[in-house]
Amino acid sequence: MRTKEGDKEKDILKAAITVFASVGYFEAKIHRIADAADVATGTVYLYFSNKEKILLKIFDSVWSELFTIMEHIYKRKDITSIEKFNSAIDAIFDYFISNPSLAVVFVNEQNHLAAKSHDFTTYYSKTLSIIERVFEEGVKTGLFNENVNIPVFSSFFFGGMRFLLSQWARDKNKYPLAEIRQNAKMIMLHGVAKQN
Repeated sequence: MRTKEGDKEKDILKAAITVFASVGYFEAKIHRIADAADVATGTVYLYFSNKEKILLKIFDSVWSELFTIMEHIYKRKDITSIEKFNSAIDAIFDYFISNPSLAVVFVNEQNHLAAKSHDFTTYYSKTLSIIERVFEEGVKTGLFNENVNIPVFSSFFFGGMRFLLSQWARDKNKYPLAEIRQNAKMIMLHGVAKQN
C-alpha cells in the first residue's frame, strides 16, 4: 500500500485552487488536479476520496484561518469597534492578496458546499459570530446603530467582501484594491447617505 509523504497534500490543494479558479468546480477533473500538482491521479485519491473533499478541505482551511485572524482582532482592547471593522476588512483583503485564485474559488464555490450543509465547516459560523460580537460591542459603546439586525449585517459583511474580492481577482485594473478597501470601509461604516 502506498503511503503519504512530503507536502503532497499541500501541493494537491494548491493545484486544486488553480484548477477550480480556472475552470470551476464542476468542470474540474481529478486527473487535471493531479497533473497541476505533478503527482499521479492515484496519489490524489490517497489524500482525498473525491474532489468535493478537496474543496471542503480548502474551505475549512480558509475559514479556520479567517476565524483566527478575526478572533485576534476582536480580542484587542486598544482599538474601538470601528477600528476593529477597519482591521477586519484589511485582514480579509490581505489574506487573499497573494492568491487571487483562492479569492475566485472562495467566491464562486462556497455555495456548492453551503447548499449541502449550512455548517460545511464549523469555522464559518464561528467567524460570522466574531463579526456579530464586534457589532454588539459597538452598539454597547454607542458607535453602531442599535436598530441594525446583527446576523443580517454579518452576512452582508462577508457577502460583500466575497463579491468585492471576486471583482478584484478577475480584473485588478478595473477594481484596484486600495479603492475597494476604501469604499468597503466607507459603505460598511457610514452607508451611502451624504453626511451632514
